[in-house]
Amino acid sequence: MKGRVTIYRSVAEAAGAFGPSALTIGNFDGVHFGHRQILRRVRALGAAHGWKPSALTFNPHPTRVVAPHRPHRLLTSPVERAGLMQEEGIEQVLILPFTPEVAQLSPEDFARTLLVDALDARVVLVGENFHFGHRQAGDVRVLAEIGRRLGFEVDVVPAVSCRGRMVSSSRVRELIESGNVSLAARFLMRPYAIEGGVVHGRGVGSKQTVPTLNLATAAEVIPARGVYITRTQEVAHEAEAPRVWNSITNVGYRPTFGASDELSIETFLLAPLEGTAPERIRLEFLRRVRDERQFASPEALRTQILKDVGVAQNYFRRVAAWTGRTCISC
Repeated sequence: MKGRVTIYRSVAEAAGAFGPSALTIGNFDGVHFGHRQILRRVRALGAAHGWKPSALTFNPHPTRVVAPHRPHRLLTSPVERAGLMQEEGIEQVLILPFTPEVAQLSPEDFARTLLVDALDARVVLVGENFHFGHRQAGDVRVLAEIGRRLGFEVDVVPAVSCRGRMVSSSRVRELIESGNVSLAARFLMRPYAIEGGVVHGRGVGSKQTVPTLNLATAAEVIPARGVYITRTQEVAHEAEAPRVWNSITNVGYRPTFGASDELSIETFLLAPLEGTAPERIRLEFLRRVRDERQFASPEALRTQILKDVGVAQNYFRRVAAWTGRTCISC
């Protein structure tokens, strides 16, 4: 990647500096395979006409403003989305604060005030199910009509499928929360990952089973309870090279050690931890191994963990023998 994506956080900040732009609009949560088809088209049109390949997204998610009673768990933060968009050639992103005032804009006012006056959009690319404006009154047909009057083109990108299934953020969310992280990774074109600080556990693992890193995360989408093959990366300062380990992770409530209401995410590194323990880590979920279950004793659990470790080691050996890295695509 060349440089960094430029992030604008208000209309006032973007106005006068954003255009002329080839623009796509959406929430882009997860930046999955379908989103990337749109972003690549934006990049191509921008390059062909000398327009800046750009995106308009929202924070918070519009559902949290117009339907706060309906919980909406996000796969990625707006800044994470911007970084993923950059991988497809997007140079600038407006993360628009989605307020009740924005929600009240008519399709005409939305297009004129934002797309034309502030962002100088010359072409607007959207998915075929795109809706915008007050009460989602505008669709792709309305957008095209407005574009003809206001002087921008509209390009509609059809929905895409992966292995015969339609790709959507909600579908990715369902897959992760049901434990199917392998298929979710194909939809995302990368492993699903969560990040957070390493915290002290109850000390049981290091004494009775195996030592683990305990993750505290603010991630809103957590894989289903169970054991997963993972990759653990230290989140280090930019000047430092992050350490990376193959690992195995349990997501659950530790039933062998008594009932608990607190979900734990415990990771066992497959290689010895040299140096100081990481303060913050990022976990990539590669494959589900088994359900979490209660064992008769800590010794029985330790035996099972070692079996799980063997499964993970075989997985990484196969991956290394195949391509030298995890390959994910539709």
